[in-house]
Amino acid sequence: MENTTKLTDNIQTEEFFLQKKEWRDTFIGYAFVLPFLILFTIFTLYPILQGFWISLHDWELVGTNIQFVGLNNYNRLLNDKLFWSSLEHTIVFVILSGPVLVIIGLLFALMLNRKIRGMGIFRTLFYMPNILSVAVVGLIFARIFASDQRGLINAVLIPLGIEPIQWTLDSRLAMPVLAITTLWWTVGFNTLVFLAGLQGIDESLYDAAKVDGANNWQIFRRITLPSLRRSMTFVTVLQVIGSFQVFGQVDVITGGGPSGATRTIVYYIYERSFDYWQLGYGSAMAFVLFILLFVLSIVQLRLREEN
Repeated sequence: MENTTKLTDNIQTEEFFLQKKEWRDTFIGYAFVLPFLILFTIFTLYPILQGFWISLHDWELVGTNIQFVGLNNYNRLLNDKLFWSSLEHTIVFVILSGPVLVIIGLLFALMLNRKIRGMGIFRTLFYMPNILSVAVVGLIFARIFASDQRGLINAVLIPLGIEPIQWTLDSRLAMPVLAITTLWWTVGFNTLVFLAGLQGIDESLYDAAKVDGANNWQIFRRITLPSLRRSMTFVTVLQVIGSFQVFGQVDVITGGGPSGATRTIVYYIYERSFDYWQLGYGSAMAFVLFILLFVLSIVQLRLREEN
């Protein structure tokens, strides 16, 4: 009987210490996460909630005239032709730039994933444009695609007897110019992500495929692409979000022109908020964009999981 009592006491004591250790580990875990949660709340969650609160008001930029209008700003969006046209222009830009950036980023990564002497130099060169600011990139390509004889491309075409091309003054060419600019500027990041994914693939898989007689296309299709599924998802989601938020290239190169042909949703938010001092209406558009991007991201992740 005494032995049974001692055994029970030992079990209870052990359970107490295990539970105490579990509480301590949980506390330590929350202690490590707490700084991130504080910064996330201050710099992300609070601005989102504050932005939604501003969207419910007729709020001037300097905050001197504030009137609660409820959902009127959201109702106004339904009849705002400029809002819908800017959303349409943004979708066109996403279609022009998104797939190309993903595909070319993957091709560059395949080229750079070779064990050749000095390859590190080429990898650095491919990524270097990504460290430039959008203002610098915009000024460079504004000079390259200038519509007069001072443009770099037109300076080459004119001596050949070809009329100067109105790159940024033609509504059919202005958006492709922005897509090309974005491609040169940001493809290095996608290349870096895909390159990291390629280097994480087990070499024995390639060796086994070659032994089985698989050709390069079969190896790429059956081994490389499936192994890059996570990298592809990551790049695709970020690319869609980034393309929907395009602003700097538009502001520096085209200014939303010609005739509003390159006015994207973020550029229109900027115009309404800071040019017309309609901060409440701009916040409503920004919150709608936030919901749209959130839904698109969830849909993309769900589709990838199903596949």
